[in-house]
Amino acid sequence: MTDEFDDMYETFKALLDSFPPSESVKRLEQFGIHPDVVQRIRERHEQQTVRIKELEEPHAVVLGNRDTWYTGPQAKDKCWPAIVDLLGKDGWPREPAIRALDDSSTRVVSLLNHPKEKAFSTRGLVVGYVQSGKTTNFTSVMAKAADRGYKLFIVLAGIHNGLRRQTQARLVQQLVEPNPSMWSQLTGLDKDFTPQENPASYFGGSNKTRVLCVVKKNAAVLRKLARWLEKASDYLQDCPALIIDDEADQATVATSSINPLILDIMGCLPRSAYVGYTASPFANLLIDPSAEDLYPKDFVVNLPKPQGHFGTEVLFGRYALDGEDPEQVDDGYDMIRSIPDEDVPYVRPETRADVEGFEPVITDTLRSAVEYFWLVTAARRVRGTGNEHSTMLVHTSVNTAVHNSFKRPLTRLREQAALSLRDADFLTRLRDLWAGETQRVRAEDFGEEKVPFEQLLPELRGVLDSCRIIMDNSSSEDRLDYENGPVVAIAVGGNTLSRGLTLEGLSVSYFVRAVSAYDTLLQMGRWFGFRNGYADLPRIWMTDELAEWFRHLATVETEMRRDIDTYMTEDETPLTFAVRLRTHPSLRVTAAAKMRDAVTAASSYGGKRVQTHYFHTNADWLAGNIDAARRLVAASAASAAKVERRPTDGRYIFRNVPHDLVIGFLSAYKFHEKSPENDADLITAYIRKRVAAAGSLRRWNIAVVGNPKGDGFTFAPGVTVGRNNRARLAVSNADPDFADIKTLMSRRDAAVDLAEGTSKLNEKGIMDRRRVELPDTGLLVLYPIDRVSEPDPTKTARAPLNAEEHVIGVGLVFPEPWDKDSAVEKYISANLSKVRIEEEDYSLLVSEDA
Repeated sequence: MTDEFDDMYETFKALLDSFPPSESVKRLEQFGIHPDVVQRIRERHEQQTVRIKELEEPHAVVLGNRDTWYTGPQAKDKCWPAIVDLLGKDGWPREPAIRALDDSSTRVVSLLNHPKEKAFSTRGLVVGYVQSGKTTNFTSVMAKAADRGYKLFIVLAGIHNGLRRQTQARLVQQLVEPNPSMWSQLTGLDKDFTPQENPASYFGGSNKTRVLCVVKKNAAVLRKLARWLEKASDYLQDCPALIIDDEADQATVATSSINPLILDIMGCLPRSAYVGYTASPFANLLIDPSAEDLYPKDFVVNLPKPQGHFGTEVLFGRYALDGEDPEQVDDGYDMIRSIPDEDVPYVRPETRADVEGFEPVITDTLRSAVEYFWLVTAARRVRGTGNEHSTMLVHTSVNTAVHNSFKRPLTRLREQAALSLRDADFLTRLRDLWAGETQRVRAEDFGEEKVPFEQLLPELRGVLDSCRIIMDNSSSEDRLDYENGPVVAIAVGGNTLSRGLTLEGLSVSYFVRAVSAYDTLLQMGRWFGFRNGYADLPRIWMTDELAEWFRHLATVETEMRRDIDTYMTEDETPLTFAVRLRTHPSLRVTAAAKMRDAVTAASSYGGKRVQTHYFHTNADWLAGNIDAARRLVAASAASAAKVERRPTDGRYIFRNVPHDLVIGFLSAYKFHEKSPENDADLITAYIRKRVAAAGSLRRWNIAVVGNPKGDGFTFAPGVTVGRNNRARLAVSNADPDFADIKTLMSRRDAAVDLAEGTSKLNEKGIMDRRRVELPDTGLLVLYPIDRVSEPDPTKTARAPLNAEEHVIGVGLVFPEPWDKDSAVEKYISANLSKVRIEEEDYSLLVSEDA
C-alpha cells in the first residue's frame, strides 16, 4: 500500500511540473483518486513546504502566504546535479557547504512563482556578503528554476565589460557546458546583446531549450533588449522568465534610466520574476515601496555568512550593538597597515588639475606593500595549497590616467628587486618585513604553519619573473585573466576593480581612495571573501581615516543584518520593512542620486542603549565636559529622591532626578561630531516627546560608575570614585586630538540601578527587568576615564589614551515603551566639504558604445 501511495505521490510531483499545486490536486481528483489518498498527498506536500519555509537559514521576510510549490531538487533534474558535481571537483565539501547552498537556493526558488501560472510579476531581494559566493547562489537558483521549467534567464551583470564577461564565463561553465542541448545563448564571452533575426527560433513552441542572456546595465543595451522582446511578444506568453540583477544596489537604483528599462523588459514578459542580489542593500531598501519601481515587495532573503568568509567585521572590528557585551566584540585581525596622510599626494593627484602629467612615487608604505606581496606569493607556493592565483590591488583613484601612470614605477620596482636578490641589505629588509608581519599575525591562529624566510627565499626569483603589472580600467586593453593558468599580478585600477569583479587569490591591497556612500565603500572591499590556505597572510594598507570608516561600516552592516533577521521573526512583510541605518558624518547611506525617498532619518531610542566612544583629547573640550558632569551630579544630589552610595564598588546612584536636569546636561555636554548616534538634539527631542506623549522619561536615575582600584576623581563633595581605564584603538599616525575607545559601557552597567540578581542576565533579560522595575525611568551613567589609560599588554590593537585632561564618558539607557514609541527626525545627508570624494562613474550606464 505504501509503494502504491509513493507511486501516486510521484505522479503528483510530475503534475507539479505542468501545474501549480492547487491545480495538480484538482487533476488528481479528476483522475478519480480516492479523496483520502488525495488528502494524504496534500499533507505530504504541505510537510515538505513547511520544511522549506522553516529552514533555520536563510531567513526571509515574505509578502502574504506565497504558494510554496518548489520543495527541492528531483532525481530527474539535470542542471542542479551538474553544479553539485562541479563544486565537488573544486573541493566543496557536501557538509556543510553544498548542503547550505542547496537550502538557500531552494528557499529562493520556493519564493518564485510556479512557471505555469498564467501571469506573474515578482520582485525580490537576496542579501549576501561581498565576495561571499552570491554568483554561485544565483547560478544555483537559475539551475533549479531551469530544471522546473523557467525558460528565459536574463542576468544584469554590472556596468563594466570585465564583470559581464566573467559572469558569462561562469554561467556557461556551470550551466551550459554540462547540458549543452538544454541551452541557447543570446550573448557570448565577448558579445553583449545584439538583436537576433528570428525570435521564434528561441521562444517558439517547438523550442524547449532554456535561453541565457547576460547583459551589462547599460541603457543602450537594455533598450535594444526591451525592443527585441517587444517584437517577440507573440512568443512570450508561455515564457516564464527569471531576471537576476547582480550587484542590485549599483546603477539599478542610482539613475533615472536603468530602472524604467528593467521595468520595460518585465512589461514584455507576462510571466517574470526579478531577483536582485547585493551585499549592500542600503539603496534598495530606501526605494519608495509605494512607487512603481523595483522595491522587493514580495520577499527579502538574508543569506547566512559562509564559514571561513573574511568580512568587514573580521578585518576591521566593530562597535558593540544594543544587547551585546562589549567585551565579546572583537577588535578585528591585526591585518591593517597605516598609510600616512603625507603619503597620499605621492600616489594620488590632489586636484583634477594635477592629473595630467601625474607621476606617482614609490613611498615607503607602497614599497613595503609590494615587497610583502611578493613574499606572500612565495610563501603560498611553499605551502602549495588553496587558490593558485595571487593578486595585489592598488586602488588610489578612479582616473584611468592615474592608473596608467603606475606602470613604469611599479615595473622599475620589480626589475630592481630581481637584480637585488643577492644584495644583503635588500634581503635583510625582506627578512625583517616577513618576521614582523608573521609575528603580528600568527599562522597557528588560522590553522596554518608559518613559512620560514629561508624556505620562501628560493621561490622569490620565480615570483618576480611571473609577476605582471596590469592596468585594469575601462580604457585599457590589459585585463586580469584567470582562465589560462596561475596568475601573479599587481592590478592597478578603479571602478572595474571595485564592483563585483573577483580578484582571485587577493593577498595585499593598497587603498587610499575616498568615497561618500556606504554601498560604494563596502563594494570596494575586494579583499573580502575566502582565503583558503592563506588566511593568516592578507594585509591591507590604507589611511587611518578609511580604516575608521570601515569599522563604522562594519557596525552599520551588522546592525542592518540583525534588524533584517529581527523583522523576519516578527511577521513583517517587505512592504512594512524598514531597516534602521546608522549615519556617519563623512558617509552618506547611499549616493545622493539614490536617496530620492530617504532624505530624513527617523530615530527612536525606546529600549536602546547609547554610549560615547569618540572623544577629542584637547584640554578645553574635555574641561567643558567635566564641568557639565559635575554640575549634573551636584544638582542630582540636591534633588534626588534617594541617593545610593557604594564607594567600595565605585558606584553612586541618584534616583528619581527630574528630566530637566538631563536635558540641561545634554545642552552643555559636547558629544564628538563623529558620533551621529549620540546626537544631543535628537536625544533631547525624543525625551521631550516621550514626556509630552506618554508621561514617560519624566524621571531619571543618574549613576556614577568608577573603577574601585583607580585613582580618585571627584564629581561633587562626597562623590569620589576611581578613574576607569579605557585605552584607544591604535592608529599609527592618528590625529592626536581624536581617540576611539570603541567600548565604554558594560552590560552590567545597564543594570546598575536595578535590584540585585542581574549579574547572570543577558541584555534582553536586563531590558525585561527594567520594564518591570523601571518602566518609565531613563538611566544616565557617567564614567570618569583616566587621561593616560595604558592598554593591557595583550591588546596589540590598543594604545594609551594620552588625553590632555581626564575624559567623561556618557551612557544612556532608555526604557522600552509599553505602547507605540515616539520618533524624531533629522536630515541624514552629511557635510562632505572637507572630504576628498571620488564618486562612482555612471557614464557607462548611458554610453552608446556598449
